[in-house]
Amino acid sequence: MGNSNKITIKSSVQAPVAKVWEYWTAPNHITKWNAASDDWHTPFAENDLRVGGNFLSRMEAKDGSFGFDFGGTYDEVKINEVIAYSMEDGRTVSITFNGQGNETEIVETFDADTENPIDMQREGWQAILDNFKRYVEGTV
Repeated sequence: MGNSNKITIKSSVQAPVAKVWEYWTAPNHITKWNAASDDWHTPFAENDLRVGGNFLSRMEAKDGSFGFDFGGTYDEVKINEVIAYSMEDGRTVSITFNGQGNETEIVETFDADTENPIDMQREGWQAILDNFKRYVEGTV
């Protein structure tokens, strides 16, 4: 792992941090927003939200042509504030939630993989984050 490139993406969600946190971490919500495009979906998710706990999302193309498991182990969990985890390949991800009233800023920083261009990785992760924002703001 000589590649220490980190990518940071952000989004500002018009919702209180408690709601944002719940929608980010609850499997019944994860399955509704965890996709980078309309061609993809997450039919299954499980989440043991504690340090040392594991999570798993099954991401699949809707036409059934391709799918993969996305999972990892939590390194840090501070309710309504921070989530950090390690992926199976050793890369790490850190997400901070900064709630101020009816607005929550999400900042997500992750280690780039060595297989795909940085811009492509940033766009893919940002697309999922944007989808999350739309989902949270579209539900009362």
